[in-house]
Amino acid sequence: MEGEVLLRLSYTLDTIADAAKQFWQQLHGHRVFAFSGEMGAGKTTFIHYLCDYLQVQDAVSSPTFALINEYHFTDAGKDRTIYHLDWYRLRDTTEAINAGMEDCIITANTTPAICLIEWPEKAMELLPRQYLWISIGPISPSEREMTVKLVRTA
Repeated sequence: MEGEVLLRLSYTLDTIADAAKQFWQQLHGHRVFAFSGEMGAGKTTFIHYLCDYLQVQDAVSSPTFALINEYHFTDAGKDRTIYHLDWYRLRDTTEAINAGMEDCIITANTTPAICLIEWPEKAMELLPRQYLWISIGPISPSEREMTVKLVRTA
């Protein structure tokens, strides 16, 4: 994915909480986060730790079957919404639109809500003109590397 590299991290399960904290502290001004990586790369695990850092009170789980999970956290005294989307089971963009994915992205771009999208490759056309592309991959069986790029489209 083309784009300006904003952050590069490597982490293990022992250091993932610190990685999630660093991720949010540097990137919290963005609204749409597209998490890419092979099955088992750790996308959902990282999102879980990010939600832990944000003190999300809702149960955080993979939205593989629900497609969309909604969580809430408090930021500067205000309630904010997180839409956790999993596009793995989607066939195409039309199915994503029918499932309400586009509405979540529009809401994130017009309110203080954010979207955390797993498997964004399934409906790239729905991504907004500006978003963060987060690639997660293994360095070893216990260590992951994350590269975050700012993507701007025409």
